[in-house]
Amino acid sequence: MKAQEENTEMLYSHVSVDCVLLGFDEDKLCVLLVERAGAPDGSTDFKLPGSLIYEHEDLDTAANRVLAETTGIKRMRLKQFRSFGSPTRTANPADMQWLQNALKLNIRRIVTIAYLSLCKIYKKSSLAGRYKSTKWFPIENIPRNLPFDHNQIIEEALKEMRRWVESEPSIVFEFLPLRFTAYQLRRIYEVIYNRKMDVRNFHKKMNTLSYIIPLDEWEEDVSHRAARYYRFDKVKYNQQRSRFNKN
Repeated sequence: MKAQEENTEMLYSHVSVDCVLLGFDEDKLCVLLVERAGAPDGSTDFKLPGSLIYEHEDLDTAANRVLAETTGIKRMRLKQFRSFGSPTRTANPADMQWLQNALKLNIRRIVTIAYLSLCKIYKKSSLAGRYKSTKWFPIENIPRNLPFDHNQIIEEALKEMRRWVESEPSIVFEFLPLRFTAYQLRRIYEVIYNRKMDVRNFHKKMNTLSYIIPLDEWEEDVSHRAARYYRFDKVKYNQQRSRFNKN
């Protein structure tokens, strides 16, 4: 039996980074998308912020550049969580035409490295020329036909966010104001895990955490019973984590 002939055709792919920036807005988990200029049919067309990497750039630097271009923030905490390299991610001719028009390059294939960042909702933006605007989309309202494989990237980012919170719980406080109520903290967890939590059990667990500090401050001018404010103590959190790691 003849051995199968080896396929020696080599494809030299371009490498990009795509960034999933998640934030909370009025009890809703949102993702930041950019509107790309020159959509093939002239319609409103959103995608994840991303870019090919520059010749002398490493991946982390490229990801920080992309978020700086779309948010105006020069440094954010980023987590590289997965690469996406399926040949089908560049199968849509309209996507490839837009990309080639925007970059003035003949591109056949792109492998992208996906990054995740969690933050409060930011309104500031400093857009690159190939984008028209930015918009925060609630997760349940994300367009179903985002370019390339960006819907899949967002789905994987949500799974990664939950794993990230499990391993480093302090991340949830990046979504919160400096002063927050127990309700606000509970809602963050409910949205992250997409399920309701028992109020009494949540409060009991919260009160066992030494790094959540009750303040002598209460809500004002509210129609319901005024809730107490708390703050997150990073020093105590690190001390507790350090003791846990030594045991």
